[in-house]
Amino acid sequence: MRIVGVRQPHIGSGVEVASLAERGDEVTVIAPLGDFWADPAGYLSKPPTGPTLATASVEQVPPVLPEARVICIGLNYSQHAAEGSYRDQELPPYPTLFARWTQSLTVDGAEVPVPSNEEGLDWEGEVVAWVGAPLVDASPEEALAAVIGYSTFNDLTSRRAQKLTSQWILGKNGDRSGPLGPMVPATEVGDLRDGLRLRTRVNGETMQDGSTDQLIYPVGETLSHISHTLTLRPGDLLATGTPSGVGYARKPPRLLQPGDTVEVEVERLGTLRSAVVGNHCRSEVVSALSADRS
Repeated sequence: MRIVGVRQPHIGSGVEVASLAERGDEVTVIAPLGDFWADPAGYLSKPPTGPTLATASVEQVPPVLPEARVICIGLNYSQHAAEGSYRDQELPPYPTLFARWTQSLTVDGAEVPVPSNEEGLDWEGEVVAWVGAPLVDASPEEALAAVIGYSTFNDLTSRRAQKLTSQWILGKNGDRSGPLGPMVPATEVGDLRDGLRLRTRVNGETMQDGSTDQLIYPVGETLSHISHTLTLRPGDLLATGTPSGVGYARKPPRLLQPGDTVEVEVERLGTLRSAVVGNHCRSEVVSALSADRS
């Protein structure tokens, strides 16, 4: 099962959660977004009962609550840490965490603009874990059991903005810079510690090739750590970090340019494709926001 968010523009509906057919040409509505995240395990335990619609007739959007938190782990694969901030240094005992806003997220196939003051965008293929139950002071085992599903993710990064200060939020929140694949239920994925192969390709050339069994800070332990400070709620997301092979660490550095296509493929989760476009396409984001408010 692959879970996506959809809007039906012709009837002016809000975001609904739907199951995407294997061929990708149809979706079957499961529930309105808020209803789904009030009981995600319940909805995933039974076949969807809503209407089946042609994919071409709906707008696909992330099935993400507006109030959801998107928490990201930085430097969570040892080889990536070595090519970046922790070359010849001991890894810290706790993960580096930063935040994305839900407005930065987009879907498979969407165009991602390069900001005007960037020389390009950097790729970071990742896996996202979706929280499916409230977590307060949870143990690692309780936290992992609360994960309802996983998605392929690309943490596309504006490196110049990221490196201006010690805080990464600006460089990690460019318009449409967080492409997110369909959610696959955790029961169909298994434990990331068993190792899912993750590959990132640019115009067909493999740039990253790693496995989730290389994670330094596992999902359960990280969610447990977070839950001792803030309450995690159904619909919150954890981006688990990227393996080595990012563009800025290459010699010479390489960044995504308008016209490039970047793909992130994760075993059992599928392939996420994004087209990189020029900064002029940011005006489409403004137009879309204006349309949503009208």
